[in-house]
Amino acid sequence: MMTTAAKPEPSKTDPKERTGRLSADDWASAALDLISEQGVAAVAVEPLARRLGVTKGSFYWHFPSREALLVAALERWEKMEQDLLFGELEPINDPRARLRALFNLVAHEYKSHVVYSELIKAMDHPAVQPVIGRVSERRLDYLTASFRQAGLSRTDARHRAQLLYSAYVGFLQLNLQLHQTRMQHDEFEAYVEHMAATLIPNP
Repeated sequence: MMTTAAKPEPSKTDPKERTGRLSADDWASAALDLISEQGVAAVAVEPLARRLGVTKGSFYWHFPSREALLVAALERWEKMEQDLLFGELEPINDPRARLRALFNLVAHEYKSHVVYSELIKAMDHPAVQPVIGRVSERRLDYLTASFRQAGLSRTDARHRAQLLYSAYVGFLQLNLQLHQTRMQHDEFEAYVEHMAATLIPNP
């Protein structure tokens, strides 16, 4: 953890000094890192300021409250999720190849899984629930459209999407409940391949 010597409160007339050369996005990114490590409840101004090596004045230049920072961190995570789906995968024209690429891409986005797991634990927080709802619905819609393009009927595509997403959420929850560590590389790769072979429709 980074620490700095105590500094006098920065002047309001000097924004550069006040912000400690950090942007609001820097704070949101640090908050997201803290969520992945310790959960939503751990997000607080003072520990983040120590981690970033600045005074609390930097925080209050960008955010009026801790809740505003949490919302910004969640928005950042949600955007990362959108970029993952609609950025890297859209250029792949073949729907089955796109689904396989999705399996491989998501399987190796470890931090995103950890953040999602921590947010699931905090579903009763008013800032968390709508984000999880939007992300989950967006993922299901994307999967449904992909399975439709791969040749399934509308009903079967939705059911396959729900089955796949349930398997994803269930896998994360099982790891949490059993306090399992990450699978060995070969075992995990075999699991991902089995999921892809089972759920992606044959030509």
